[in-house]
Amino acid sequence: MISRRAGFGPTLRTAGLCAAALAMLASPLAATAAPPPGGDAARARMTVPAARKAGRLPRIEGVAGRPLVVIDAGHGGHDPGALASWDGGLREKDLTLKLAREMRDRLLASGRVRVALTRDRDEFLILQERFGIARRLGADLFISVHCDSAENQGASGASIYTLSEVASDREAARLAARENKADILAGVDLADASADISSILIDLTQRETMNASAGFARLLGREAKPLVPLKPNYHRMASLMVLKAPDMPSILFETGYISNEDDAKRLNSDSGRRALAESVRRAVEVHFARRLAAR
Repeated sequence: MISRRAGFGPTLRTAGLCAAALAMLASPLAATAAPPPGGDAARARMTVPAARKAGRLPRIEGVAGRPLVVIDAGHGGHDPGALASWDGGLREKDLTLKLAREMRDRLLASGRVRVALTRDRDEFLILQERFGIARRLGADLFISVHCDSAENQGASGASIYTLSEVASDREAARLAARENKADILAGVDLADASADISSILIDLTQRETMNASAGFARLLGREAKPLVPLKPNYHRMASLMVLKAPDMPSILFETGYISNEDDAKRLNSDSGRRALAESVRRAVEVHFARRLAAR
């Protein structure tokens, strides 16, 4: 069971189908249903993907008792993510790790929150492991950091995604399709299994969680606007696997376009990373101050 601190995270419904479906989401496993009347010969069987062995949890840094923010550096290991066509040496996985570390350091310096990174080195994690780590740690907020890419090298600006089964626009649908393919690169395709519970998942995701995610996305956009170039419609929605934890506010932060030379140079600069990290720090502090005041 995941312990949640009052005022910082929503409370899960734990009865009947809700608990069963959440258990499958947190740790997929092969399950056999109870035999119906008539004996073992009539036993019904339901198979879902075998559970992956739980890895070691990352270290949590910060003052005990503070809210926990888990930052996820997108891609990693054999999955480089998007590549800069104008600079073959620039890879999304490297930029996201640098950004995640900068965000962690800026948040820890504030003393207001605890922070953990899903990865602090060049390693591959499947999408379910990423939000699974955050859930196992009891995170109060999950931020997945990415860099966008487009055939049109003029496309630029940061955007912030929250979960929805229906994409807010064509570009959001395109991004979701690209990001959700990350696991297939490792020969792990859980798309069919997740589709089986996707409709249940949205029902299970409490309105408080969905509202908190959208609220934080708007807050981050507000704090980032003076510091970071944003797309005009910066808050977007899509069915992104990495955001499908039902019990913690989650966003995916597309920090800019690696396919755009100006954006990529900013993302790869100390000043650019500091600006993004500062926008996250400001938004996080306001987010938790509001939640504390509402207790």
